[in-house]
Amino acid sequence: MGIFSGREPKADFFGCFEEAARNNVEAANLLDQLCRDFRESDVMVARLHDLEHVGDAITHRVYASLHTAFMPPLDREDIIAIATGLDNVMDHIYEAADAMCVYNIAAPTEVARSLSAIIVRCADGVAALMPHLRSRTAMKRVQDGMVEIHRLENEADALLRKGVMELFHRPHDPTEIIAWSRIYETMEHVTDDSEDIADVLRGLVIKHG
Repeated sequence: MGIFSGREPKADFFGCFEEAARNNVEAANLLDQLCRDFRESDVMVARLHDLEHVGDAITHRVYASLHTAFMPPLDREDIIAIATGLDNVMDHIYEAADAMCVYNIAAPTEVARSLSAIIVRCADGVAALMPHLRSRTAMKRVQDGMVEIHRLENEADALLRKGVMELFHRPHDPTEIIAWSRIYETMEHVTDDSEDIADVLRGLVIKHG
């Protein structure tokens, strides 16, 4: 049931959020699989591209519904922020995987594998939080999940720093430095996007919890 309404609105924004979050979980797991087995990278990246299109379609549905909704269940800016955050997660997952193919890397590094594992945990965490938006009572339960996402983002920051230091402090081909610097940064952006979503949810708890 919507927060401001006694009945479910025609536009199921919550359903869209949950669908997008599940799509992101699938994408995060594919990225993690890619980082552990790079033999069919082209196939995996193509699958991620398909998931990105699914995410775009969900985002477009949210915006189209927002144009016609008389009284949405959350403030419009919060709906936009959540939809944008979920879309950014998907975009950066795909961008990181695609960059591995574009830069023709030989194999993912240990730092990339560690970052992909964190991305899976972030995607799982965000997906677990989405159903709590459906009611005031459930919304109060999101605090622990938000704290964990913030912790994971800090862990990803430390891994990014470690990865970049290794690139510049040990002998590497300059093209390899460019490639992995961008890939690491893009992967870390996924955790930033997840933290952005958590920050929106924190604001919702304050408003409606």
